[in-house]
Amino acid sequence: MPPKQIQVQPASRRSQPKGYFSSVYHTLTSQENASVVISVAMFGAAVAFFNSEWSDMLLPGF
Repeated sequence: MPPKQIQVQPASRRSQPKGYFSSVYHTLTSQENASVVISVAMFGAAVAFFNSEWSDMLLPGF
């Protein structure tokens, strides 16, 4: 009895590899990294606030 033939699908057209910036963008905007990206952004905003003149509003007016 001859072996059964296995149908092989033709190779699909491969897309070109992504560039560096495209890869970084997709990594940062992925759902898995959302909490980390938000935490880093909030930390950066807090550092910028405390290093600005606006942080003087937090000091009591003695």
